[in-house]
Amino acid sequence: MWGRVALRPLQRLSVSHLNLSSTTHLPKKMSTLQRVYVTRQIPPEGLKILKESGQVQFELWDSDDLPVPRAELLQKVKSVDGLLCVLTEKIDAELLDAAGPNLKVLSTMSVGFDHLDLKELKKRGIRVGYTPDVLTDSVAELTVALLLATSRRLLEATHEAKTGGWGTWRTLWLCGHELANSTVGIFGLGRIGVAIAERLAPFKVKKFIYTDVVPRPELASLINAEFVSMDELAKQSDFLAMCCALTPETKEICNKDLFSKMKNTSIFINTSRGGVVHQEDLYDALSSGQIAGAGLDVTVPEPLPTSHPLFTLKNCVILPHIASASYTTRNAMSSLAANNLLLGLRGEPMIKNLQL
Repeated sequence: MWGRVALRPLQRLSVSHLNLSSTTHLPKKMSTLQRVYVTRQIPPEGLKILKESGQVQFELWDSDDLPVPRAELLQKVKSVDGLLCVLTEKIDAELLDAAGPNLKVLSTMSVGFDHLDLKELKKRGIRVGYTPDVLTDSVAELTVALLLATSRRLLEATHEAKTGGWGTWRTLWLCGHELANSTVGIFGLGRIGVAIAERLAPFKVKKFIYTDVVPRPELASLINAEFVSMDELAKQSDFLAMCCALTPETKEICNKDLFSKMKNTSIFINTSRGGVVHQEDLYDALSSGQIAGAGLDVTVPEPLPTSHPLFTLKNCVILPHIASASYTTRNAMSSLAANNLLLGLRGEPMIKNLQL
């Protein structure tokens, strides 16, 4: 209860800023407006803010089904002042060279930033905005849903019911693992990790543990979580949720070594970034019974080819990166991305900017 009360004001602050910046401005001549390219048909609230700002003229890749082709993207960014992108666009030296020296602000509609070459952006003095915090609730909800679907084997059960596998009642058929009296481990304790724990606590979880670069006593106190080493996290967790960013230090950190230390009844959940998992090692752990199951909302690559071995496993639930996919959250993300862009182009502090 106290954890939820402590977090809500921070989340409301992020959303309330979005409304303040969306008021209309007096129109300017088109020739004086700053040029912006938007790499996707973002949700309507963000587009509305750009249209009503009176500050920019923008062009966008008018599709939500397919990313803008790389060759077209390289053409469209020429001489723009600002760029609003999503995580499917690789922002690297090639693209920044194509954009040229006018580009001063990049706003990404994402929390993750592994699609951005931060060194190049810093070298060129380009300011970067991103969209954390507003998706905390939706990601936490999806993580819990994925955890339950995996641990209670819901997709297997649905398949059996549809295909005639539902016969006489059996004592151990489709038995899974429950949260009551379990130990839940969190790798990377931030707002999302706390929000996940808040939602799991009513399931009578016995203990929350976590590991991070350093202890997070203030956040940990909200959920009464204990800081442990990575080895202890693997050994003790009945459910292990990945909530970390993808960095050089966390790349494929979930590998054979980690899985070998986990219980054979453990459930592994990843809603952070696909790159933190060595997928071949995960397949081996699942297929050999080293761990009981895995639920993934993120993979490498995305989309994961339908021929990938992980899809052959009954104890692996794979979702198509939908943790933030609620109407409320996606509109909040697009609003924040649009406001970050406009504020950056005015030379003012962004609501959420990356420290490069």
